[in-house]
Amino acid sequence: MNEKIPSNENQILIYKTETGQYAVEVLLDGDTVWLTQKQMAELFDKSKSTINEHIQNIYDSNELILEGTMKKFGNSEFSTKPTNYYNLDVIISVGYRVNSLRGTQFRIWATHTLKEHLLKGYTINQKRLAETGIKELENALQFIKQASSRRQLTNEEAQGLLEVIAKYAKSWLLLKSYDEDNLPATTGRSPKFSLSYEYALNAITKLKKALMDKNEAGDIFGNEREHGLEAILGNLEQSFGGQELYPTLEEKAAHLLYFVIKDHPFSDGNKRIASLLFIHYLDKNDHLYKTNGETLINDNALVALALLIAESEPKCKELMIALIKNLLACPI
Repeated sequence: MNEKIPSNENQILIYKTETGQYAVEVLLDGDTVWLTQKQMAELFDKSKSTINEHIQNIYDSNELILEGTMKKFGNSEFSTKPTNYYNLDVIISVGYRVNSLRGTQFRIWATHTLKEHLLKGYTINQKRLAETGIKELENALQFIKQASSRRQLTNEEAQGLLEVIAKYAKSWLLLKSYDEDNLPATTGRSPKFSLSYEYALNAITKLKKALMDKNEAGDIFGNEREHGLEAILGNLEQSFGGQELYPTLEEKAAHLLYFVIKDHPFSDGNKRIASLLFIHYLDKNDHLYKTNGETLINDNALVALALLIAESEPKCKELMIALIKNLLACPI
């Protein structure tokens, strides 16, 4: 749908709907795409006031934070008057709220476009892969340190963070021990099981009953908001140009955990439900246990992982996804 993908930052791309009846100029800046309220209104076929109301609710409910998700850009080369632009996280959240098919199509296009942009903008150098991994590790450890300092951790959360740190660090040190000219390629596993909406709802219903029996959940636990979970599960299986957006088991599992926590598809219990579905997905794909029978990611580590995702800012999304994929790909 886009005519050409520039490799430089701050570029304008043309997005067209599948029917070709609508086109919009999309700003590509940094590692995300940006639209104005007016453009979102046209994209979703809603009034600008409706879009504004949804955006205000997104920020008022702390679903997203203003910093990093909204930027002011000049309108054009002829005008320096700044206009508010909103990034892909906001666009996706608004799309969920208006339940727009166009929103789903735009998300598929934007995800594919960003991947292409990254591929064109950065050349992978295998001889520097180990150093890149160590830098990623340093970034992850710095984020974990910041997240843990923002709240009082329970013993289980603290222990889980230590396990995540140890496992993540060891996996990168293992890579570093290889000769740089012979680093192994990590292609990921092909999933054999797809998490259906009906299967997920059944699992959530059972979890809710078990928690309510123990007085650990209320009536609003697991109440879905505006088909949020259905949209997430559908997006995990989306394809573009004949290729899946998330082709591997690790990618699907990582995005499942991240999106259910960050997109708040339920009135209450998002972290617990995300963890439940994450475990079910790994188990059905025979990737929940290590060869010695231990779980790949134990309970404490999963609690810590959910905490890190919940505490993370939208700009840390790729770091969180990389962290989850790394933990799944390098069992210890």
